[in-house]
Amino acid sequence: MERTVHRLTFPKRERMVSQRQIDELFGGGHSSSLAAYPLRAVFLKKERQQGDSPVQLLISVPKKRFHHAVDRNRVKRQIREGWRSHQQVLREALPSDQQLLVALVWLSDQHLLTNEVENRVVSLIQRISEKL
Repeated sequence: MERTVHRLTFPKRERMVSQRQIDELFGGGHSSSLAAYPLRAVFLKKERQQGDSPVQLLISVPKKRFHHAVDRNRVKRQIREGWRSHQQVLREALPSDQQLLVALVWLSDQHLLTNEVENRVVSLIQRISEKL
């Protein structure tokens, strides 16, 4: 019995960089939203195209919340770490012919400890997987 091993990585192909996909996620009116303060998740399940990654993520930490880039980068690093180590739950819940676009938006102007941020990310991942 052969078992596929998924490495705990976050490669570039899993990052949402296409403006078309971002517009579809935020402007289409078909996306859903969940919050686990200080994070808000906006997600959209759609038909998967050939060669696309099953799950793509966008992380947004607005300059309005943290004026210094070092602070924004720290929060993004914390979010990526939580996502990287727990994203497999979404992959397993998603049908193979579907793609999931997810945006995680930071809502607070306060820093949190890394394990608190990870707990919020895990909570959002579990709640999204239940909705799939």
